[in-house]
Amino acid sequence: MGIEQAPTETGKQSARGLRESTRIEEQEVEDSKGSDLAKGAERVEERSRSSDGKSAGDKQRS
Repeated sequence: MGIEQAPTETGKQSARGLRESTRIEEQEVEDSKGSDLAKGAERVEERSRSSDGKSAGDKQRS
């Protein structure tokens, strides 16, 4: 759930905290890896291929 979609202020604070902790963790991983992580569609494709070697499009056509 996004920050703006949260129905309560507590929910919005939780969403902000999650977003910030995710940003920090991602930065640590990128720093240790030495390159940026894939974002958006590239990330979906990367995760899809890593699970079974097929692209997301190939899985949908099957």
